[in-house]
Amino acid sequence: MSVTGQPGSDYRAATVPVVEGSAVVTGGPAYDRFSKAHRWGVAMVRHRRLVLVLWVFALIASAASYPSLQHALGAPNYLVAGSQSAQVEKLVEKRFPDVGTEDDALVFYSGAHTATDHTYEKFITSLNTTLAHQQGVKGVLGPFDESAIGQISADEHSAVSAVALTGDSQQRFENAARLQSAVQRAVHANGNGIQAWLTGYSPVTKDLVKVQTHDVERAEAIGLPVALVMLLIALGSLFSAFIPLMLAGAGLLLTYGALAIVIQFSHFDNFLISIVAMVGVGIGIDYALIIVSRFREEFARRPRGGDEEAQVADAVGVALATAGRTILFSGVICGLAILSMLVLRAAVFREITVGVIAVVICTLLAALTLLPALLGQLGTQIDRGALPPRWQPANARRRGSAGDFDQPGGWARWALTMMRHPFPAIVISVTILLVAAIPVLGMQYGLNLGVFAVSEAPSGKGEQVLAHSFAPGAVSPARITVTGGTPGANGTDVKAAKALTEMLEKDPRVAGVGERRSSAGVLLNVVNSVAVDSTAANKFILHVRNDLAPPLRARWGTTVLAGGATGIMVDLAHETSVRFPLVLALILGFSLFFLLIVFRSPLLAIKAILMNLLATGAMLGIVVWVFQDGHGQQLFGFTSTGFIQCFVPLTVFALVYGLSMDYEVFLIRRIQEEWKRTGDNRRSVAIGVEHTARPIAAAAAIMVAVFGSFVTADLLELKQLGFAVAVGIAIDATLIRLVLVPALMRVFGDLNWWIPAWLDRILPKLEPEDPPAP
Repeated sequence: MSVTGQPGSDYRAATVPVVEGSAVVTGGPAYDRFSKAHRWGVAMVRHRRLVLVLWVFALIASAASYPSLQHALGAPNYLVAGSQSAQVEKLVEKRFPDVGTEDDALVFYSGAHTATDHTYEKFITSLNTTLAHQQGVKGVLGPFDESAIGQISADEHSAVSAVALTGDSQQRFENAARLQSAVQRAVHANGNGIQAWLTGYSPVTKDLVKVQTHDVERAEAIGLPVALVMLLIALGSLFSAFIPLMLAGAGLLLTYGALAIVIQFSHFDNFLISIVAMVGVGIGIDYALIIVSRFREEFARRPRGGDEEAQVADAVGVALATAGRTILFSGVICGLAILSMLVLRAAVFREITVGVIAVVICTLLAALTLLPALLGQLGTQIDRGALPPRWQPANARRRGSAGDFDQPGGWARWALTMMRHPFPAIVISVTILLVAAIPVLGMQYGLNLGVFAVSEAPSGKGEQVLAHSFAPGAVSPARITVTGGTPGANGTDVKAAKALTEMLEKDPRVAGVGERRSSAGVLLNVVNSVAVDSTAANKFILHVRNDLAPPLRARWGTTVLAGGATGIMVDLAHETSVRFPLVLALILGFSLFFLLIVFRSPLLAIKAILMNLLATGAMLGIVVWVFQDGHGQQLFGFTSTGFIQCFVPLTVFALVYGLSMDYEVFLIRRIQEEWKRTGDNRRSVAIGVEHTARPIAAAAAIMVAVFGSFVTADLLELKQLGFAVAVGIAIDATLIRLVLVPALMRVFGDLNWWIPAWLDRILPKLEPEDPPAP
């Protein structure tokens, strides 16, 4: 039976020249063994011992630098350059030097004592004095101090001291753990039934890092064994299944070594390391699987009895010239997609960009140097621990001649079925994707601090007492500066601040307002009666900025700025929503240009972009439906906040867009390889799907397992990010690659390969020979 279903058609027909429009494309040999990529692969095999030794030294050095990287990691920096919250931080630091850069709370509770008891009062006073002398503490305002207001609960069992921290975000983050330890030591030594906890933005963030670490470890403990089983099924032997895991680990460790150097000149937070781990494991396995699959296929074609070492080197060369260039192209597209996020002015996006770019580069380096050296060293040993023949990939069984591959398999028959009924396949798939994308229209951005995830940690326990006995917003008060008018006790700054305070005290979202004056203005510390990361708190900040500030400026000539933790969240959400279209345009523009160079077909490039947009749109729609609308609360164990973590949509869009292009390039270039050889569009599609569907399905399943395991995380952002990427990859590998690609390729026929002569002339050529690809 032939793939085309026509008698006498050969699965690997002879090369023929094909005229397409105004450009002529000539079929070539199956593989160009004089290409740079092929020579590179052969060189890696010939010098494999040197390559392996160099990698061992590099990995040892990276492992040695990892502790320094961990120590230098800080708190997430969500500040948006030039935003109101960023201006407030600078104003406080410059014009209110006697005020700290962060307000935290030292919370006390005793079921046996009340605050009026001598024992309770003595302990509070003693601990306040201890903290006041700690490095990084500007001052402590206790509940018994003269200027204290409302710092003892109504039942007198709880009390709170205001702790002003100094330093930048990194210094406050580092000091939080030390201060918390000092508090706990005092409790154990002299508590006498009195509990105390330090809580606030930095202490909560410090405890969240521990939860985050546990989340990553739990996810990897689930995802990696599943990935190993899938690799065993996909590659058919135990040795070959371990290679992608080894490559992912090597690429990830090298990335940590690179980041350990970069962090000496920059700032990174712990969340970045979680993203790097997720992406590194995923693409490391993905890239290795593609190359190993092609190597085993090519080696299986070699006749038995020849020079085995030469055959291994040649098979590695072909794998690098085809699959190797595919992952290189995919890595470039992924990198360009991530680089687009640099237009956002938030530090968190810059850090994510640097981290993901680093892991992509290091993984590519491992795939193009370490992997071919390993394959050359293993040779035929790669098949050790092989599964029974019936479980082996059909194109990896060594038969001794190419003719043994001429029979179409199940994946080719599937592609032919899609091509026999292309319009129903297109209509049904596009309808499903568009319906899934509908919830995106109602997507809301926010930032949940994740305090619920640290409920058993000291900062979490303190926050619970604050919320119950005082006000939820006491964990991190909003900061409002009133400046720009005339100074002095009777100046316009003071008058405007007084008028603003009167309005704020009437707001049900406000539990209390504290005032600090300086010669340069007035600072109001506003304790909200709602959680600092709630939608109500976000609306309060917007109310101050949009409704209260303009009239005060018009009357008193003062500038009113609202910041603090909630203000930072509002600014980050605004930055994300406003610049999303620009990031989208950059991603699409970069990828269109690069795909035109890779495919040398306007239609293929445009189709790839449109299909990826459909897939990512559907992905985001499902994420909104599950997390924002709350339909996945019971299944995934979370409480909906009514919004999506504001940095998640852009991050997962760029990631999934870049990763899904991996499969697109892998599939289309293999189809293109067959088309250059035969000139038959329909047969080329069937053969391309036949040779790529199994690795694509396996790679996608592994990606879904690796990223999907993060839905077990306690942190909402990890849960959302892992779920989103898993869903996006699953959609891409099924509806896009197995349905829309063959159906659309059939509809457009030979137009798929048309390129105007003028465009063909001006587009850069990747290399003169332009050898076939997988």
